Amino acid sequence: MVERARDRDWVCVAVVASAHGLRGLLKLRCFTERAEDVAAYGPLFDQNGRRLELEVIGPAPGGVLARAQGIDDRNAAEAMRGTELFVPRSALPELAPDEFYYSDLEGMEALRPDGSRFGVVRGVANFGAGDLIEVVADDGRRISLPFTREVVPSIDLERRRLVVEAPDELVAEVAS
Repeated sequence: MVERARDRDWVCVAVVASAHGLRGLLKLRCFTERAEDVAAYGPLFDQNGRRLELEVIGPAPGGVLARAQGIDDRNAAEAMRGTELFVPRSALPELAPDEFYYSDLEGMEALRPDGSRFGVVRGVANFGAGDLIEVVADDGRRISLPFTREVVPSIDLERRRLVVEAPDELVAEVAS
C-alpha cells in the first residue's frame, strides 16, 4: 500500500486535476519531466494501492488527458479529482548526483544560514505560479516560501537537511 510520499520507495508523478468530457477522461497535472511520459513507467497507484492502467490521449493545458481502465463515465472521473498517482521509485530513471525528487525533501530538517534550526520540510507544491517549499516552523506555523536557489541555497540529501534563507521578518517571528 502506498503511504503517500512518506514512503521513499514511491514517487508521486501526477495528480488528477479534473474530469474531462462525459466518457471518463482524466485531466492530469504531471510532475514528470515530460507530461506525456506519465504512463511510461508502468501502472500508477493511488494512496490506497489501487492500480491504474493509464493511456495518455494527448496534451491538455498544464498536463495531459488520459483514460484509465475502469473509469468509464464523468462521475467516476470526478470522484478521482485530487487523487495523487504514484509509481515505484525503481521504475524511474536513475538521477544525476545533484538531482532529487521533491518527495525526497519531505521530513528534512530546515536550517537557517547560521546552522540553527528553522523547522521541518512538509513538502513542495506548485499551484501554477512556481514551486513553493512548505516548512513547519518550530513554533508550529506552516510557512510557504518560494523554492528558489536564493531561498534554498543548499540541500544535503545524505544528512537530510537543507538551508532556508527566509526573509528577516519571518525568521525573527519564528525565533521568538
